[in-house]
Amino acid sequence: MVRLPLTPAEVARGQRLGALLRQARGERSMLDTALAAGVSPETLRKIETGRVATPAFPTIAAITEVLGLSLDAVWAEISRPEHEGAAVGPGRDAPERWAS
Repeated sequence: MVRLPLTPAEVARGQRLGALLRQARGERSMLDTALAAGVSPETLRKIETGRVATPAFPTIAAITEVLGLSLDAVWAEISRPEHEGAAVGPGRDAPERWAS
């Protein structure tokens, strides 16, 4: 099976997703977050650094559940053409925006 190269938009969206998850994780360790989500720490690291720009839906669903994020809100945020830095996670300015 040949995988088509990612478009620049897909790469940018993957980077926005990684940044959003990293911000939402806050002070929580990558290891704790990954284990709670049932994914490997290396998978979470690759997603957070943008090295995996198009992670599997169940992986993202598990991570967002652990972080208390709404999948709809995450998708809306990372799909914006020009991403504006948003406050994510508990104790941030707009937690209702991310509540599941």
